[in-house]
Amino acid sequence: MLTTTNPTTGITQDTDIELTSAAETAALAASAQAAFETLRTSSREWRAGLLEALADRLEERRTELVAVADAETGLGEGRLNGELGRSQFQFRLFAEALREGSYVEATIDHAGDTPLGHGPELRRMLIPIGPVAVFGSSNFPFAFSVVGGDTASALAAGNSVVIKAHSSHPLTSRLSFRTLADAATRYGAPDGTISIIFGTQSGRDLVADPHIAAVGFTGSLGAGEALMEIIATRETPIPFYGELSSLNPLVITEAAAEERGAAIAESLFGSFTLGAGQFCTKPGVALVPNGASGDAILDGLRERTAAAGGLVLLNSRISSSLTDILGRITGGGSARIIAAGTNGDAGIRATPTLLEISADDFTAATAEEAFGPVLVVVRYSSLEQVFRAIDVMPGSLTATIHHGHDEPQVVQELSDKIAPTVGRLVFNGFPTGVRVSWAQHHGGNWPSTNSQHSSVGVSAIRRFLRPIAFQDAPEAVLPEELRENFTEIPRRIDGVLVLASDRTRSLGHTGSGEQNAIL
Repeated sequence: MLTTTNPTTGITQDTDIELTSAAETAALAASAQAAFETLRTSSREWRAGLLEALADRLEERRTELVAVADAETGLGEGRLNGELGRSQFQFRLFAEALREGSYVEATIDHAGDTPLGHGPELRRMLIPIGPVAVFGSSNFPFAFSVVGGDTASALAAGNSVVIKAHSSHPLTSRLSFRTLADAATRYGAPDGTISIIFGTQSGRDLVADPHIAAVGFTGSLGAGEALMEIIATRETPIPFYGELSSLNPLVITEAAAEERGAAIAESLFGSFTLGAGQFCTKPGVALVPNGASGDAILDGLRERTAAAGGLVLLNSRISSSLTDILGRITGGGSARIIAAGTNGDAGIRATPTLLEISADDFTAATAEEAFGPVLVVVRYSSLEQVFRAIDVMPGSLTATIHHGHDEPQVVQELSDKIAPTVGRLVFNGFPTGVRVSWAQHHGGNWPSTNSQHSSVGVSAIRRFLRPIAFQDAPEAVLPEELRENFTEIPRRIDGVLVLASDRTRSLGHTGSGEQNAIL
């Protein structure tokens, strides 16, 4: 029997949720395969309608969903309402992408003479990959869990999903699943379109199941590596899309510190403590110049940190891990704590903590993600020191450059150095605001992720599709998007991009508005 803990109070209670057995997991995976056989031939319009039905049902149960999630996460109704709205938006955005159609990359090369001789006819597009295992995350009970982007993008692609619920919020996961499953049944989706399992071992069993064709995972580096080891033992390897660990360095130039140091200090404190620092895009290291302007930023950070109270963590495992990491950073990493908040409240909490280290002393031992309200400030005197610090940092989802209004050469040098190590480069802002859109990329170099794909935005659908080419095929066997007279989506024909005949809006424009999220 699973338990649930309210991190605000620290009180643990039993649930009536049983661990999923190996036999049950296998049966659900087989049911997902049967559903996939129907879903893979469904029209884009049908799938768009399904996604919209799921979004509608989430809205109908909003109050209940938020209340249950708040009791299991302590994130607060405001944050959770925003996150649930973000999840709904994702379903609707993918519905729009399905109707727009460019994501299938429909390409036609007619038969004919080429510089290499006569060429056959080729028609290529992306098609669904198969049942997808989705692992819910602890820090986003909606946006990256049962009703999150992995589920939305996998369904949009035409796949079934089996979701492994996170142990930090089992009741939220079950209610979210029931909400989606109910909406899918009402819409007419086949049984097995959406399933859920509970328990660590069931997650391992799921990844090993031969029916599963891909895995979407958001969680710790260790857990991700363990799942990848299981995949390596499968008879048929499958793609694993993991979001794992990210340091997200932030560089402040001397000009930026002089021009707006106080504002940077205030916003940086807000960014690394937002959600108790439990966001994958939290800035974990800030490179601050030596001198009076950098000292002022450090003073602003120190003052705010010392005055802060304890912040609620999602579970006790995060609390224990944070303690261990702080010990390593201040031990072998040689950073020193210069400010820490107070914590006298009940529940599972951490105090904001500020550390400082010289750029000359900064090593890989200090460049470790601390999942919680912790910031390491690296003091530097030259760009060469910044470059050396970047060299010892692991790959990240994001990096941020705060620059002055007129230092193009410095900005260019920093960009050239940092861009190869991250998936998103932010200028004069903070990385914890992630827009859900067509152009977003939420991924990065190892160990932040292990792929080149995004888990946020429309391009996230690409993870759960595979290419297929038809050579000299009879039209009857072709998907409609590749048939000669089909004109409803953009296609590349004989090397020329041909826009859809019935679309007046520009490609990539979303009529649904836009959504920013805190990640």
